[in-house]
Amino acid sequence: MNTNRLSKKLAAAMNAQMTKEAHASQIYLSYGAWAENNGFGGVANFLFRHAQEERNHMMKVLEYILKRGSEVQVIAIPAPMDNPVSIYNCFEKVFEHETDNTKAIYKLVKMSFDEEDWASWNFMQWFVNEQVEEETLAMNLLDKIKIGGGEKASSNVLYELDRDLENISGEVIAAQDVTTANP
Repeated sequence: MNTNRLSKKLAAAMNAQMTKEAHASQIYLSYGAWAENNGFGGVANFLFRHAQEERNHMMKVLEYILKRGSEVQVIAIPAPMDNPVSIYNCFEKVFEHETDNTKAIYKLVKMSFDEEDWASWNFMQWFVNEQVEEETLAMNLLDKIKIGGGEKASSNVLYELDRDLENISGEVIAAQDVTTANP
């Protein structure tokens, strides 16, 4: 008896997203190692935590594919892109990567909607919300660096940012949770 409840097209797309999340983990890991090698331990800690978060996203997709009775296809992931040339460039790359991932998530949402696979559509809503948080976090970090001088940020500004990122939670209040009492 066939227990698969994902179409071939949606199963392939989910497997591709699982690989994309694994690739994201490697990118964050690579950038974290770059930051650590350049004396930015706080930035590295932040990026290493995000590498683990992306791996958790990969596992979330993998588990969903299995629970829907479909086959998981683990394939090789591409090598991370070139290392950043500066802290500002690092967070530019992070933002670009996150917006690219959002587009991939949206394609899965649309595909599940078009196929009337409401379980998959509902599952993907978590990722939609997560991407809003990820993009906002990357954008906020870019804004902080821009305020501090962007590519020309002083060593004092970079030191403060590094120190702040060492313990930042990475949590962003979702737009739907904002109130006048909790903006």
